[in-house]
Amino acid sequence: MNVHRISAIQKASVNHRAIANNGLAQLIGGLVVAVGLPFLVFGGTDFAAAEIVQRNVLYATLSAVLVGHYFFRRFVFFPGARSSSYVVPTFTATYAIALTVFFFFRIDYSRLAFATSFVLCESWYFACHVMGARARPRRLAVVPVGKARKVNRIPRIDWIWLRESGAPLPECDGIVVDLRADLSDDWERFIAERAISGVPVYHVKQIEESVTGRVDIEHLSENSFGSLVPGLGYIKIKQLIDFVGALLIGLLLLPALLLVALAVKLDSRGPALFKQKRVGYRGVPITVYKFRTMRDEPVVQGERDSAITQDGDARITRLGRYLRHSRIDELPQMINILRGEMSWIGPRPEACALSEWYESEIPFYRYRHIVHPGITGWAQVNQGHVAGVADVLDKLQFDFYYIKYFSPWLDMLIVLRTIRTMLTGFGSK
Repeated sequence: MNVHRISAIQKASVNHRAIANNGLAQLIGGLVVAVGLPFLVFGGTDFAAAEIVQRNVLYATLSAVLVGHYFFRRFVFFPGARSSSYVVPTFTATYAIALTVFFFFRIDYSRLAFATSFVLCESWYFACHVMGARARPRRLAVVPVGKARKVNRIPRIDWIWLRESGAPLPECDGIVVDLRADLSDDWERFIAERAISGVPVYHVKQIEESVTGRVDIEHLSENSFGSLVPGLGYIKIKQLIDFVGALLIGLLLLPALLLVALAVKLDSRGPALFKQKRVGYRGVPITVYKFRTMRDEPVVQGERDSAITQDGDARITRLGRYLRHSRIDELPQMINILRGEMSWIGPRPEACALSEWYESEIPFYRYRHIVHPGITGWAQVNQGHVAGVADVLDKLQFDFYYIKYFSPWLDMLIVLRTIRTMLTGFGSK
């Protein structure tokens, strides 16, 4: 086999992988494989002559694939979101909704055709993930000026360093440049010409955020938030969802929560609930409730060491270690949600002593209080428990990313990751 033949095969392989990662190609393939194919097999080629049960399946599976794809693409937009992790929950949910509609409205449908569509849909999106995951790393050319000179610390990208503006541009997926740096006339001309020719040009902060899931913080004016206040419309909707969810889940889990409280009392001396003053929405102190997971010892107010949980902390009880691992100890904070003090999802509220310490060490720390604190959050599912100032700076960058991209899509992604966290115990202490 000659070199040209090998090159053609490699290019074809890359093209197939690129198609597998393309949203429109995924959708078209999903509609053909999971909607069109089952209808042709079970309903025939004549739509008008097809049985009503087959047409009902066609409508239902078409809706399930379209809605599922819409949600799926928004989940995998965020950094670190492996598409394979969200295929099953996303499309299982949309097909389950279609099945629920069939059941409650007593609509006749072909169970075999519907099940076949579901299996083919899951298989198609998993196949796209496998093909896409084998694609070469993203290749980006760097104009080595300003903050762009430090991009090599960003992982999972093949960086190509441009030495002079007059040299030909190597094969790449785009150009990264610090658009706020003092660029020479030659570099500005180079960037303008490449942009006109269709090469994507990215500001270095765009790439950092899209790959790391964090917003780097040096000066508040540099955060590129657009508005320092998150979308007020979604905040109001989220508060309603939080309240209704806490009310329903609290009533549903009340017997189990009472049993956990009893187990805590029997396991060690002290109250079942632990109460602590923490900093809440807009910096207002709130009393946060948790199942007690440590020995009942007096806490020195304002003493930050007693507010920090260390690795292998000797104060943690036998039952408390399991409650922390599974995050069950956080569930009493539904009381705080019902009071309007917290949300299901948001930056974790810190103890007052720790918050005062962090504010004295980290600029703009208080900005994280612009949204309601949450039981779980973007930092928790990416980083886990932290205590040191250096780790808190990383955590703050995750919190700022959440605030900047505050949306129902990011909240739903955090819910899915939280379920995984509860099963694996990631980040617990």
